[in-house]
Amino acid sequence: MIIGGVLIYIAADLHVSVSQTGQLISVYSLVYALAAPLLLSITARIERKRLYIWSLSVFLAGCLISSLSPNYAVLLLSRIVLAASGSLMTVLSVTIAAKLVTKPFRGRAIGLISMGISGSLVLGVPIGIVVSQLLGWKAIFYLVSALAAITLIGVYTLLPRVASEQVLSIREQLRSLKHAKIISAHMVTILMLAGHLTLYAYLAPFLQTALHLHSTGISLVYFVFGIAAVMGGGIGGWVTDKWPSPKFILVITGVFACALFLLPFAAFSSAVFMVLLALWSLLSWAVTPAQQQYLIRTAPKTSDIQLGLNSSTSHIGIALGSSIGGLVIETYGAVYNAWIGAAIAALAFLCAVYSVARPAIPEQTGMDPSGSH
Repeated sequence: MIIGGVLIYIAADLHVSVSQTGQLISVYSLVYALAAPLLLSITARIERKRLYIWSLSVFLAGCLISSLSPNYAVLLLSRIVLAASGSLMTVLSVTIAAKLVTKPFRGRAIGLISMGISGSLVLGVPIGIVVSQLLGWKAIFYLVSALAAITLIGVYTLLPRVASEQVLSIREQLRSLKHAKIISAHMVTILMLAGHLTLYAYLAPFLQTALHLHSTGISLVYFVFGIAAVMGGGIGGWVTDKWPSPKFILVITGVFACALFLLPFAAFSSAVFMVLLALWSLLSWAVTPAQQQYLIRTAPKTSDIQLGLNSSTSHIGIALGSSIGGLVIETYGAVYNAWIGAAIAALAFLCAVYSVARPAIPEQTGMDPSGSH
């Protein structure tokens, strides 16, 4: 996501449009979505810690390629390498975390992973903007390379060995999607993130247009956004362990769509705008542990598959949103990105209502079809 904060600098340096630079997010997410289930199937027999180290090593190589990119084509290639390795790392993080804790703490464990991912927004995007201003946008990838190397040492030293998974073909993974309750749950993820990225991928130009902010102000907004995102991941995990995840998902998707729609109208007041922005950010990450817990409870026999597919669908949403956002900003201007994003998020709410209303899956839960969670 660090690309989102430096679109303007990359576009100027590589002599491409801002919308074309935004497609670096779309390509990353599309490759990520396709790679996750495929790599999980291919690497199913490999011990999880060793696989984690391998994927981190490839990710580190991708960061170095990004930092040395002489043109748009090479940068695009590096995004493909980063996406493939990053998809595997994220799924491994979620599945390993869910297995290392007892069931009552599963939501909070997944929430901690969400906090780790959203925490990158607190440091990555604002620091990326500052570093780009001081040393150029390529310097941020040297920074990420250093962080990846530190993480590699941490995983090697601290993570226990984790047994490999049962081998599942792509066909078997897709077969688990035959139920409308599960398909609509994954659609919530796709549409929620598509609505989110329609604006977030182009947040910097939106802030310039709506609030007339420059680099320092934009960095501050990204910092506030990141803090709220970290809080959202933690709060989402905690609430999911205390409150039924279906109800929580309905609340999140509904309020999220409203916050996104109202954001441009709040430009008259910086305080009101920042409150809405923080709410938007918090909810965008609070939904992750709720969604993942919902999938685990809905389909416990294929929970690993569902978590992997949910990671893929999230990046389908990111790719879709960043692509739609690019078309909107080129055609109508940045302000409309928020309203189009809100409309897409409203569709996510409808999918959530549909999924929650479907009966439980007997072969997954052992319950009567008329039963509920």
